[in-house]
Amino acid sequence: MILTLDALSNDILVHELQLGEQLSESVQHDRRADFSLLLAMLTDDVRAHSQFKLPLSQTAEKITTSAQLRKYFQLPKEAPIALNNVEDISMYNQASLIELQQLEHLRLTNSLNPKPLVFRDDAKHISQSVMTNTSLYCQQKHQDKSIEKTQQRADFNAQAWLAAVQTTIVKAPLMNAVA
Repeated sequence: MILTLDALSNDILVHELQLGEQLSESVQHDRRADFSLLLAMLTDDVRAHSQFKLPLSQTAEKITTSAQLRKYFQLPKEAPIALNNVEDISMYNQASLIELQQLEHLRLTNSLNPKPLVFRDDAKHISQSVMTNTSLYCQQKHQDKSIEKTQQRADFNAQAWLAAVQTTIVKAPLMNAVA
């Protein structure tokens, strides 16, 4: 097998174009172990393969804001996602109401003045325990956003593909037909 691990130590195999003609050569020369190894080295996330990167179409979308929808459906003000400052932590001190079994009062105050849902608003924060359960491709994609930018749908060159098929057919040994 021509592929060396030193050449791939920094890159993760995303699509078969990175392997060149090694997949077809391993099929032609009946090297099943090499073929299985090459397929196993590819990422298991098919959304990362180049044939699934569709060109972006630009359509004009009607933008509807949250404020417009709240006004249309006559909804109360939106609950804040996170605390604005440290002093707002006192809003969460509801133990005294629960201790006095004033759950109706607690529900009414939360309806009139909704409390923030979380302490911090960090949409990009992903826990390390979650990241360790993802694939290597996903971890590298999260660390280095340049993978997403550099991968685009590869143009299909039909002439080059047909020429490669023709050369592999010509170079392949003739097989005896068993009758």
